[in-house]
Amino acid sequence: MVLEWIEQYWDALVMMTAEMAPYLLLGFFIAGVLRVFVPRTLYYKHLAKPGMKSVVKAAALGVPLPLCSCGVIPTAVSLRKEGASHGACTSFLIATPQTGVDSIAATFSLMGLPFAIVRPIAALFTAMFGGWLVSRYAHEAPINSPTMKEDSHSLPTRKSWMKCLKEVLYYAFVEMMQDVGKWLVIGLLIAALITVAVPNEWLAALHDYKLLNMLIVLAVAIPMYVCATGSIPIAVSLMAKGLTPGAGLVLLMAGPAVNSASMLVIGKVFGKRTLWLYLLSIIVGAMLFGLGIDYLLPQEWFAVQSGILETACHDEGISIFSYICTALLLVLLLRALFVKHHHHHHEEAELESCILYNVEGMKCNHCAENVKRAIAAVEGVEQVEVSLHEGTATVKGSPNEADILHAVESIGFVAST
Repeated sequence: MVLEWIEQYWDALVMMTAEMAPYLLLGFFIAGVLRVFVPRTLYYKHLAKPGMKSVVKAAALGVPLPLCSCGVIPTAVSLRKEGASHGACTSFLIATPQTGVDSIAATFSLMGLPFAIVRPIAALFTAMFGGWLVSRYAHEAPINSPTMKEDSHSLPTRKSWMKCLKEVLYYAFVEMMQDVGKWLVIGLLIAALITVAVPNEWLAALHDYKLLNMLIVLAVAIPMYVCATGSIPIAVSLMAKGLTPGAGLVLLMAGPAVNSASMLVIGKVFGKRTLWLYLLSIIVGAMLFGLGIDYLLPQEWFAVQSGILETACHDEGISIFSYICTALLLVLLLRALFVKHHHHHHEEAELESCILYNVEGMKCNHCAENVKRAIAAVEGVEQVEVSLHEGTATVKGSPNEADILHAVESIGFVAST
């Protein structure tokens, strides 16, 4: 009995991983292209003016970006410092963690085209609604910055195609794997466990209570952390057991966009009123789109692979190409999970007469990059290296220590010497 259960668990895990692998690799690569070839000045240019126009642009720019809920916060704060409107920053905060080119591709692989279309549309309109609420009802003061120098790193430079390709591949298959890898693995493990361990009748009994399905999912999804890609196999497994498609969409929206850590930072950096409007817009948007799927659209459009176990027991349903992509994905995941962030150490060793700061709250490479950019912009800083793995920032130069601490705190982290 135990051996049979283990075999079913393994088959379900392999099947879901093989289904997602080609699309994940493609999505990561496209994310790398966006990262390298879309200049940061594009965001600053279009988000500065108050009003709905900048809110809509912020939502549209945020949907394809592969940023998690922790990485998007310092990015949004940076946009705010550069002059982006309060509503635009909130719109960006809501849209970005819900989707990304990688998660859209993975959604298509396991959940089909309708879900892959509805998910970014729901993120877009929810973000516009949240941005409008904040623009109209929240009037927090601008975020103050310490004394800054001109950030030369934001200036565009011409690079060879080979160098650009290397940067694309490094970001896609090293940095993104480090950021998403752990949560993707956790999501797949949980999904496989749900597939083989949760009796079908448990959720099937609640299938007719659609609103109750969504409220239960919201109660679980809001405090926990799950990335946009890692939420997909969990939603698929729950829907295969009887969760309604609308409740599945609620999980895909609320899980990545909200968690206890991000709520604390948003409340601290953007203000309590913005936090409540942020939560309200996500809850209302997720519920409305979920109810729309359950009551207004054909249910066969959103029928996921209810026979995951049956499919998993027949390996001939998985192509050789999928197996190759799965093997490549596993190699990249193992590298990300066990060989992390060593490229910083050599550079840190070269810094002399420097000050070491401990930085709390960094969860991904985007967090570390924003911390580095914030410190580098402080007057008196000559060089800075940030280690995500060790949670430190090594600063060379003669800056004011209070300016360093304030620069880090102003983007949602805590620094100490």
